[in-house]
Amino acid sequence: MIEVQDLSKTYRVAQKRPGFKGTISHFFKRQTVDVNAVNQINFSINPGEIVGFLGANGAGKTTTLKMLCGLIHPSSGQIRVAGYVPQKLQTSFLKKISLVLGQKQQLIWDLPAMDSLRVNAAIYGIPNFEMNKRIKDLGEMLHIGNELKRPMRKLSLGQRMKMELLAALLHYPKILFLDEPTLGLDINSQVRVRKFLAEYNKQTGATILLTSHYMADIKALCKRVILINKGKLLHDGPLKNLISQLSSSRSVHLELNQEVTSINSFQKYGLVESIQGRLVKLIVSKKDLTKNVAGILADFDVNDLEVSELPIEQLIGELIDRGYIS
Repeated sequence: MIEVQDLSKTYRVAQKRPGFKGTISHFFKRQTVDVNAVNQINFSINPGEIVGFLGANGAGKTTTLKMLCGLIHPSSGQIRVAGYVPQKLQTSFLKKISLVLGQKQQLIWDLPAMDSLRVNAAIYGIPNFEMNKRIKDLGEMLHIGNELKRPMRKLSLGQRMKMELLAALLHYPKILFLDEPTLGLDINSQVRVRKFLAEYNKQTGATILLTSHYMADIKALCKRVILINKGKLLHDGPLKNLISQLSSSRSVHLELNQEVTSINSFQKYGLVESIQGRLVKLIVSKKDLTKNVAGILADFDVNDLEVSELPIEQLIGELIDRGYIS
């Protein structure tokens, strides 16, 4: 379904020295440097797979997704998506794919989502009766009600993301590229989006390539993950293999009932990441987690405590520090 061979993307970036002299010099003699956003990566994805695409900010994830969709051209290498070369942007290819960017919005801000959906249906040549059926079916899966009739600007972030997903799937794509679909959503909205994607994949057999900064998204949806760092592919295989390497620590967030005056009393429980008033963030060894959390609850007047996975950037940094990747 998706075949990538020796894929690379290089950008030529201007370099300017600081200050007035640097500006003048840059005006008359521009200096540039080549930056490898993606560097000779190879992978293939079978029909119906849900694959997590992981990496820190700037690793090359979004650049790769845009090349797979045909939005940008690779510097070298070959891509086949559903048998097509994406950069040719053939109509039959575009009807088979969809791209959702969590930080971008395709629906018109001042109009109800229903109006934008009618435009999308016209673009894809979907008859009215079929459009209404698909909106009903997808709306039920996404638990959408009267939100369709309200202007997008009056919807919550979670409601807007549901509308974006509905719009992206209205033409029933066979391949779905998702870039941070749960970014900024509250916990309940994240769970609903995950359940919807799992159900859509089950019912349609769609292939999904998903990027996310939340390990919970990846764990809930993906059995296989691809990890890239600085444009290079570092891991392609089962999620459980990566998780066993990834994290020997957990992030512990505390909200106390009184302000913290010294970090010394917390240092025996783990690395103190930050202290702000009554809020404390610790990185605690996973093997000592139960013992240390019990000690914290015994020693401090805790109003709230949350244990979570480290952010993906920190997890990748940990792998680098431990020599698993370079």
